[in-house]
Amino acid sequence: MKKQTIKGLAFIVAAGSMATSCDLLKDLQYEVTPKTLEMHGDSVRVSVDVNFPVKGIRKKVSAEITPLLGTTALKTITFQGEKVTGNGNVIQFKPGGKITYSDIIAYKPEFEDTQLKVTGSFSKGGKVKGAIPEKKIAEGTIVTPLLVNKDFKVILEKDAFTRVTEKGFTAQINFDKGKSLVKPSELKEKDIADLKVWLQAANSNPKITIKSISVIGYASPEGEVGSNDTLSNERATAAKSTVLGVALGAENDKIKTEMFSLVGRGEDFDGFKKELVASSMNNDEKQLIIRVLEMQKDPVTRETEMRNMGKTFTFLEQNIFTKLRRSEIIVNYDKVGHTDEELKTLSVSHPDSLNIEELLFVATLTNDLNEKLRVYKLIELNFPTDQRGANNVGAIFYMQNKLQEAKAEFEKANGIKDNSISKNNLGAIAGSLGDREGAKKILDQAKGAGSEVNYNLGILNIQDGLYNEAVSNFGTDNSFNKALAQLLSATAAGSDVKTLDDSADKESAQGFYLKAIAAARQDNLDSTISNLKNSFAKDGSFKDKAVKDKEFLKYAENPNFSGAVK
Repeated sequence: MKKQTIKGLAFIVAAGSMATSCDLLKDLQYEVTPKTLEMHGDSVRVSVDVNFPVKGIRKKVSAEITPLLGTTALKTITFQGEKVTGNGNVIQFKPGGKITYSDIIAYKPEFEDTQLKVTGSFSKGGKVKGAIPEKKIAEGTIVTPLLVNKDFKVILEKDAFTRVTEKGFTAQINFDKGKSLVKPSELKEKDIADLKVWLQAANSNPKITIKSISVIGYASPEGEVGSNDTLSNERATAAKSTVLGVALGAENDKIKTEMFSLVGRGEDFDGFKKELVASSMNNDEKQLIIRVLEMQKDPVTRETEMRNMGKTFTFLEQNIFTKLRRSEIIVNYDKVGHTDEELKTLSVSHPDSLNIEELLFVATLTNDLNEKLRVYKLIELNFPTDQRGANNVGAIFYMQNKLQEAKAEFEKANGIKDNSISKNNLGAIAGSLGDREGAKKILDQAKGAGSEVNYNLGILNIQDGLYNEAVSNFGTDNSFNKALAQLLSATAAGSDVKTLDDSADKESAQGFYLKAIAAARQDNLDSTISNLKNSFAKDGSFKDKAVKDKEFLKYAENPNFSGAVK
């Protein structure tokens, strides 16, 4: 007879009411929030309001309820009538009441397509009087955060290559005391002879463009100031004529009169101090002369003081002043480097002839990862103290999905020089290998290396369920992941779709799929179906996902939706 009563109880509960022959426990109502479970940050939060009707539990009855998510049991909750001694949640007999149950459970893949059920038992006087039969109270889990692209970004070190470099060719003409006449012997000096040879070569070199010629005339700091100012100007003019003559002799038609800039600097007191320090004079005497002369700001007084030094002045006259009576000539020109094709050829035939900036630039001239790797390995070999070679070798390994090789190179680069770029790249490795805590730790040290750091942190934010932080980290660059973070954070209706439409995933399978989810959340069936069809056309595997995706649960019985996904 007792066995039949229990069977009868099970039948009544399944029909929607719960009672025993003694009416110990009446029908309980369950309200799950949210109605469909959701996975966030690797876990599922379950929140259920258990409602007891008026006189729903007898005063001496206790009960246990255990939620089941699929086959996984959550924590058990105990409740009891007002006359039961124990630690359960007390429910008053006449008014009834409500218990809010909550639990957090680590996500398992089986949770995506399962149900949340409850089961349990009730007792009186310490003896089990009946079972609470299994009852579905919610559908299984929305797992949209798992759509995140774990496309952590690495950073390639950049080159400082410039095709055109500004250079200068210098020469000097010396003059006799008080004179501005260029002596024939000066034209035979090495710097003037070198200038002639250089002008001849420059004239036939299309990669050299002469831009300007600066000529600066100087006088030594003795004599009348006004005369020395005039003399320095005359020396600049004489040097200009000399350069024009040398250019004519070198058959150089790139030199034009209008290129010249002439300046007379007068007495060269700064040059005097420089030459004095470099001279063979006793150091104490040097310091004495400099102190005395620096105290005399007036040029006339300064010269008088120098002449009063007797033998010291004679030394200055013979060894210092002669070097100050001069004109300096600077030919300013642009030199154009190798063409792209020349650089690529040299990187194969004569890589040692290229500097590191040229080699780094060569690697940017191809999309072939193997060719990039060849060039970066050359840099790593030829310039072992520069971290950029090892870092970029690691970046190519990463792009080739050789994560351990990439990690070793990034560690090598950071060992050569502690730097934020290699740390970002090590963070990308950690994230790709599933070490989220390690990735966050090192990425925090890489801030400032570039937008890639924030993008990588944004991926981790999504995985941790921190969607607003993810939106912030993704910044202004539109991407699938940014759109996903916007949808999950519900920042603004439609912002996710706009982001997708401005991203590279505008018409990708995953892009259309995310648009379908956004449409479903806005209760737009037509847009949901249209985007799903576009997604399936790009990648048929999304059809299998859509069938069990609880984002579309509300349309499960809709024939148009069913026709699209089956």
